[in-house]
Amino acid sequence: VPWRNKALSSNLAVLQSEADCNKENMADKLQDTGTISFLEAAVKISHTSPDIPAEVQMSMKDHILRRTRIQRQTTEPASSTRHISFKRHLPRQMHVSSMDYGMDPPAVAEQPTSIGRIKPELYKQKSVDSEDPKKEAAKTCGKINFTLKYDYENETLTVRILRAFDLPAKDFCGSSDPYVKIYLLPDRKRKFQTRVHRKTLNPTFDESFHFPVPHEELVSRKLHLSVFDFDRFSRHDMIGEVILENLFEDSDLSRETSIWKDIQYATTESVDLGEIMFSLCYLPTAGRLTLTVIKCRNLKAMDITGYSDPYVKVSLLCDGRRLKKKKTTIKKNTLNPTYNEAIIFDIPPENMDQVSLLISVMDYDRVGHNEIIGVCRVGVNAEGLGRDHWNEMLAYPRKPIAHWHPLVEVKKSFKEVCGVILSFESM
Repeated sequence: VPWRNKALSSNLAVLQSEADCNKENMADKLQDTGTISFLEAAVKISHTSPDIPAEVQMSMKDHILRRTRIQRQTTEPASSTRHISFKRHLPRQMHVSSMDYGMDPPAVAEQPTSIGRIKPELYKQKSVDSEDPKKEAAKTCGKINFTLKYDYENETLTVRILRAFDLPAKDFCGSSDPYVKIYLLPDRKRKFQTRVHRKTLNPTFDESFHFPVPHEELVSRKLHLSVFDFDRFSRHDMIGEVILENLFEDSDLSRETSIWKDIQYATTESVDLGEIMFSLCYLPTAGRLTLTVIKCRNLKAMDITGYSDPYVKVSLLCDGRRLKKKKTTIKKNTLNPTYNEAIIFDIPPENMDQVSLLISVMDYDRVGHNEIIGVCRVGVNAEGLGRDHWNEMLAYPRKPIAHWHPLVEVKKSFKEVCGVILSFESM
């Protein structure tokens, strides 16, 4: 019996040491998971081994509680009710929601893929012979030489067409019959035309034309030269055009100034549709974008009376979808309307890089559909002045930024970029 009691006590000591080791391992595991229920389920080493004393269990629980990390509670900020309608119209794939702090991003469903599927777009190569459309539109068709001089006493601008050089051949015989049309925009009613020079690619015109115009208006005027090929039996072919945006580009016009310009490729005459001035202002804290339509000038006449009934329509676009549209009042019988009307859109700050504004100047027609005079676009993905105006607004929040924007025609490519079909609809 004594040796059995001695062996039993030694076994108990071994089991006690194993229990202490297991308790330390369990404490480390519970420290990572932060749960105590798992401790209570694992306090027994096995069904055959003796129970751990109660005081050991209590000290073990206290030890785990002291080392358990307390997680910080996080709350989700409430979204403004003014932006609910904006988010409801957004495409589903954008996952527009309030900002999350410490939350996992929404799971995106994986697109099924098949191994070995051929993707033709990876093997497409640009042809060497094919030209870039932008390069095609920017190519030149020779040069033209003319002079400008302003008579301050008689308030007359004199345009003298001297010569053209290296014109493209339009006839089957390898030559052309060129002549030049001269406009002082935005007035297209008064135009001049040179004589036709037969079978030459380097004509010498040496003809002068006089435009009566006050000196203070020269800043807003543009010189437009259109070069044509004369055809006796069919429609005349356009060779190209030159538009001089700034008449004071080379001198003050007090003396005759000679100017050489590249003739830009064109198939039809560019039409000056007018300009629109508006300001942009964004309040980030309120999520409010304000576009103030100030005025328009030199709009294209759409009625037989020589005037138009213009109003401005502003569309909020997002990923090719028109979310909202608003418009100004109609101004009757004018080509230079003044509005000073504010149009407001509620846009959250996190969505400002996904939206753009399409500004359309329309001509109201009581009978039939309203016609589009011209459009312009502002946004991160816009081009030229439209992108610069948008970025300037974002750089100076809470400050109205105003600019003049030229109106352009609604072309097919522009519709595809905007992703919206502009129809001549009655508003």
